[in-house]
Order: sequence, then C-alpha cells, then structure tokens
Amino acid sequence: MYYFDNAATTAQKPDCVAKAVYQVLSSGTVGNPSRGAHGYALKAYGLILQAKDDVKALFHCGPEYDVAFTHNSTAALNMVLKGLIRPGDGVLTTSWEHNAVLRPLYQLEKEGVSLAFIGSDQPSGALQYDTMEALLTPQTKWFVCNHASNVTGNVLDLPRIKAFCRRHHLGLIVDVSQTAGAIDVDLSDGIVTAACFTGHKSLYGPGGTGGIVIRRDAVVTPYITGGDGVHSFEREQPGAIPGVFEAGTANVAGIAGLDAGIRYILDKGVAAAAAHQQELARIFVPAVQAISGIRLYGDFSGPRVGVYSLNVGEAESAVVSDVLWQTYHMATRPAYHCAPLIHRSLGTAVQGTVRFSFSQFTTKEDVRAAVQALQDISEL
Repeated sequence: MYYFDNAATTAQKPDCVAKAVYQVLSSGTVGNPSRGAHGYALKAYGLILQAKDDVKALFHCGPEYDVAFTHNSTAALNMVLKGLIRPGDGVLTTSWEHNAVLRPLYQLEKEGVSLAFIGSDQPSGALQYDTMEALLTPQTKWFVCNHASNVTGNVLDLPRIKAFCRRHHLGLIVDVSQTAGAIDVDLSDGIVTAACFTGHKSLYGPGGTGGIVIRRDAVVTPYITGGDGVHSFEREQPGAIPGVFEAGTANVAGIAGLDAGIRYILDKGVAAAAAHQQELARIFVPAVQAISGIRLYGDFSGPRVGVYSLNVGEAESAVVSDVLWQTYHMATRPAYHCAPLIHRSLGTAVQGTVRFSFSQFTTKEDVRAAVQALQDISEL
C-alpha cells in the first residue's frame, strides 16, 4: 500500500514517537503537571517544559515567546483568534485559509469583526499580494494567514507579510499546520504575534496534539476556563501567558510523543526534510505535467511543501481517488480539503481535486508508482 495523505495526518511515524508515549503510560511514574509538588507531578511538569523548549528551538523563538499545548491546531486557532480579536477590529486574511481559520473568523464577524480576503490566481493559486494595501481600512488590526496552502502546497511569502504587518502596525497570526517540521519557520524577529501548529502532520506526533507559540505580552481573553492548579480562589481564569490557554489536565503522553517527533526533526534538520521534498517534487511534478488530460494546480516557481492537487479530465475527484485506492492501493484525499475559498479561486468548487501529499517516509519509488498509476488512469 502507498500512503499519500500526509497533509491530513502522517500515518508513518518514527519509532521514537510510539516509544515515548508508551514510556509515559507504562512507567507508572508520571503524574499530573502543576497539580502537586510530589515526584510524579514534577516529572510530568519536566516533560512538558522540555517539550516547550524543543518547540522554541524548532521555531527559533526568542525570550519574548512562550508555548502552550493544545489538542490540535484547530483548538489552537480558536483559542488565539477568539482570545485576541475584539469586536470592531478588522482582519485581513487570505483565500488559502482552512476552515479552522475561516469558521472562527465567520463567528467573530457576527460579533462585529470585519473581514477582507486576499484573492488567488487561477490555476496557480498564487496569492495576490499587490491587493493588500487596497484592502486595508482604519479598522484593520490583524493579519491572519496560512503559511502554506493544504490544497496547492504553495508557501506564503512570510517575510513580505511580516514587513507589511510591521509597516502598518498589525498583529500577525500564522497557521503553520502544513509547514511546521517541513520547512523552516523563523520567529526570531518577534513580529509574529502567534503561530498555531498541529502535532500529527510533519512533526510526526500523535493525533490530538498541537499548540500555540505566542508573544508573552499578548493580551488574551480566555476561551476555555477551568482549573489551573494554582489560583484556585480566583473567579476568573488567570490571563498570563501561557496559562491562559492551559485550563485542565495536559495530554502528557501525547506531548511526550510530540516532543519525540520534534526531536527527530531537529536531529535530522528541517533543511534535510525540505530537501527530501524537493527531490520528490523533481520526479513528480514534471512527470505529472507531461500526462495528457491532467491538470496540476499550484505555483511551482517558488518554495512549497509536498502537497499536490490535480484533476484527471472532467472525472470527479472522488472517483479518481477511489480508483487509486481500489486498484492501486494508494491513499489520497479527494474533494475540498476543508478549504473552500481556494477551490473557488482554482475553479474546482464542483469537481474538487485529488490531493497527493508526501512525507519524509515517502520514497522515490513510491512517487514513480503514483505517476504510473495516474498515467494508467488518464489513458482510460
């Protein structure tokens, strides 16, 4: 079988991830962090702190940042967007966004937040950066963006966005779900207000893990309130970073597994991960573009992650994906990928697309097999 659905979740994980989870669950020595001063609680707390330090190393964070762990990037984005953006604020965002960004923003719109969207070109999906200035209003306070499209694999020009936000004094919230662990994400300049990540994609962690890297000086309204193990007599959730995001018991075993995945990436080097994807792209892209009747969407002139969307003639994407699974045992993702606006930009709102997405465990032989399968299907 061939697994080409890594943009959804990585099925193949490094052995160290499972071992780290098992160690926590089987040792009988790990308790509840910040819920006691005994050895069991302190060991759990130490595991969490080590994982936070490794996240900071991955993102090149300075002392102005801290880290909070969540269940995934969807939870992280809801906490950040609803915790930072106030009624009356204007938000500039993009047509690349996943519903994990769009739906919270649409909720905030009902509460008096105004939204403006940067469009994309067809068929490249390239972002229309030249329209950003015109979309600004006196109310614009935030820029919310996906670092890489989970449909086209295009990577945002983050340095350009940072400069734009600094010039116009905008807060910057970045969804790095598709880029964390796949390409370098550098927060060392302190411009990004918050970056939200998930553990189960290119960080190779367990499902149900993720987090927030956020400036310590951010003023956050808590989205989830409850016990923090310390300020028990206060009626409201303490607002300090990162505790404002950390009500309730942490997923210590999952975070230990996530940390093992992050260390795996740090040991190999993010540059090596990106280079591997470039090798696969050099095989996949020109070969697929040469197949008659196949449309491959995306901008292939600049940086990208290992995500590729295509269509075979006018065939429904779900039918093609089903043939790939039933005949060739290849797992792909059809349809809309929870990103409706980019599909409208690409003209695929009816047909959808078939998405191939590769990981560090995808081989050149896997990619050549995918190309051959697409060649066979196109000839039908």
